[in-house]
Amino acid sequence: MSQAWNLILTLVFATIISASPMATTRGDEPHAEPQQAAETEDRKPDVHYVPTPQRVVNLMLELAEVSPNDLLYDLGCGDGRIVVTAAKKYGCKAVGYDIDPERVRESRANVKAAGLEHLVTIEQADIFTLDLSQVDVVMLYLRPHLNVRLIPQLEKMKPGSRVVSHDFDMHGVEPDAEVTFHSQTPGGHKIYLWEVPLNKVDTVEVKAPVVNQESVSGLKTDTARRVAIAVLGSSIALATLLWLLRKRLGMVKFHVTIDRS
Repeated sequence: MSQAWNLILTLVFATIISASPMATTRGDEPHAEPQQAAETEDRKPDVHYVPTPQRVVNLMLELAEVSPNDLLYDLGCGDGRIVVTAAKKYGCKAVGYDIDPERVRESRANVKAAGLEHLVTIEQADIFTLDLSQVDVVMLYLRPHLNVRLIPQLEKMKPGSRVVSHDFDMHGVEPDAEVTFHSQTPGGHKIYLWEVPLNKVDTVEVKAPVVNQESVSGLKTDTARRVAIAVLGSSIALATLLWLLRKRLGMVKFHVTIDRS
């Protein structure tokens, strides 16, 4: 009789242990994915949302020479204006990423309103976890230290891929092009462009001298064959033309100032 009771108690104890939340196995690991998604939703944005003016958006896309065959990512997509403009103007596929759920909802609404759901996707995600190896164009409007944090991911992009940043550079990586756009906004806007493979440097070389309405001056260095050109009263189209000319001539660095004030 005691053996029967021992068997019953053993079966009851085994049943309790198997039903306990503490009994986990390797097979339960996929449950970590919802937890990771919850952590993404709970994370605060790294920067405050400030929309990029549409004229600057247009110039960023022109400098990147976006084509219909490109896959474009906007890291920190805000209201989705960059991915919407890219798909509408160039017919390319575009994906916008943002960690702020409010921005994600706004972007998706704008994509739907534009009728571009077949080309544009908006995702809520941590941009520092993304695989960029298959991306042709990356758009940024982050802070300098966040751009630097992205370097390991950007270096995995295909040769010839382009990275464009609004207002902020990437310390330790020399831009292939730099455009200063003066408008009615105080201080204007700067746009940086890098081509992959990235040109890493130990120090950042001095950029072109300050240019005003009375003078236009350029700076050329012997070691890197860098050319800095300042253009006053120019248009976005002229800036793009000069950038294409720079590529044809094989110049290492190109700097344009556009005064639209």
